[in-house]
Amino acid sequence: MLSVRDCSLFYGSRPLLDSLSFDVAPGEIVTLMGPSGVGKSTFLNWMIGALPPSFTASGELWLNNSRRDTLPVERRRIGILFQDALLFPHLSVGQNLQMAIPKDLKGRQLAEQALESAGLAGYASRDPATLSGGERARVSVLRALLARPEALLLDEPFSRLDRDLRAQFRQFISDNIAGQALPVVLVTHDAQDIPPGGKIITL
Repeated sequence: MLSVRDCSLFYGSRPLLDSLSFDVAPGEIVTLMGPSGVGKSTFLNWMIGALPPSFTASGELWLNNSRRDTLPVERRRIGILFQDALLFPHLSVGQNLQMAIPKDLKGRQLAEQALESAGLAGYASRDPATLSGGERARVSVLRALLARPEALLLDEPFSRLDRDLRAQFRQFISDNIAGQALPVVLVTHDAQDIPPGGKIITL
């Protein structure tokens, strides 16, 4: 369970969010919507522990009965996907995935298995620059999940894909989230991104 308790955000002295609270159950996707500049992406930055210095925040973040907002980024165990895949251009696809895998595991084997599960068998040696937009998006999801997060944040990850790819990518993410029972927070401007029956919070 992911729980936000009384989160307030400020840009200087200007309030952005006021006492936001909600819960996300394992396998559930909660969608945050609102106009640009309201603080949606900044709120995700607070959740992962990367709030820009011009912003301040109060409130608590709990994940699986452990408070996380007091921990550094690397100990929060929260993954995030952005609009761009942000793959390392100097590494192969397989090496990009292996970067996320804990060192005590067989990174190369797990990376190849993950690619095969995503319909990308044989892509480990590929240069990320040779991938299509949809392929880059799938690799970015695999990399986030191979890091074994306990929760996942999605910051408009579908926005740069065309309509057909968006539908495929939504399903790909939903299937992987269901398989790992992760609580997920999605930021989007597009109502079509909201899963059927999903909870919506308007900021």
